[in-house]
Amino acid sequence: MNQNSRNSGPGRNQKKKGTKNSKNMQRGQRGSTPVRHRHNDSKKGLGGDRVEGRQAVRELLLAGNRRVMEVVLAGDLDPSPILDDIIDLADEAKVTIRELTRGKFESMAKTESSQGVIANAAPLRDYDLEDLLLLGPQGQLPFLLVLDGVTDPGNLGAILRSAECAGVTGVILPQHRAARVTATAAKSAAGAIEHLRLCSVSGLPKALTRLAKAGVWSIGFDASGDSPIEKVRVEDGGVALVLGAEGSGLSRLVSERCDSLAFIPMQGVLSSMNVSAAAAVALFNVAGRRQKV
Repeated sequence: MNQNSRNSGPGRNQKKKGTKNSKNMQRGQRGSTPVRHRHNDSKKGLGGDRVEGRQAVRELLLAGNRRVMEVVLAGDLDPSPILDDIIDLADEAKVTIRELTRGKFESMAKTESSQGVIANAAPLRDYDLEDLLLLGPQGQLPFLLVLDGVTDPGNLGAILRSAECAGVTGVILPQHRAARVTATAAKSAAGAIEHLRLCSVSGLPKALTRLAKAGVWSIGFDASGDSPIEKVRVEDGGVALVLGAEGSGLSRLVSERCDSLAFIPMQGVLSSMNVSAAAAVALFNVAGRRQKV
């Protein structure tokens, strides 16, 4: 391959100045101080348009859920079965493949270990909350994961990978003060983002209220929870697991809207675990017990 393409691929509101004359005041103002306008319906997107790492790129191409503009390879890669799969899948989908020198490739990569493979794709679909309240792709009742302000992209990716493996049917993320699906998150997820329904919301408390109205039982995880995870009620209907941010845990408003609060018992000296590890423990504990209901 050379550096050329192998084939042709598919290719706030502004604040209005107030006046001291009440007759001339603009709507949305009190006195001369403008009121900040909120765009609750606007979404800045989940990300996911840059995918790095062999497994992540392979799953992107295999799933076929998003348009892939190009695959970029480092020029000094040793042959491997997964690399052959990526090239074959890209060729079949008529996706442009570019090969770059190692120096140029590394300057383009956004992760420390891209494994010599990068893909540029259309952003991930941002599902509506109502979509997640429907039955899952195989007719499953909602098994949801709600993340309250996870800010580390690596943790986000690892959590999404565990969520997909545990059979989660949808993930709810806050639009603000939380990690997006960056290249780091996509690589850590190892392809899981291609098989999960993700939804970003402007307010998690409001979203949890909607889940409750739809009959989804929300279980929040906190070190000061009322019950150990083994004792927490597992519904035979829809269920949502709610995990908080690294360090600070669940916010007060989110915690208040959970139907129950649980904790993961620690057996060692340390009093807590990484949020991605806690997510894996919680997801598989609940998933296993739901199968027995």
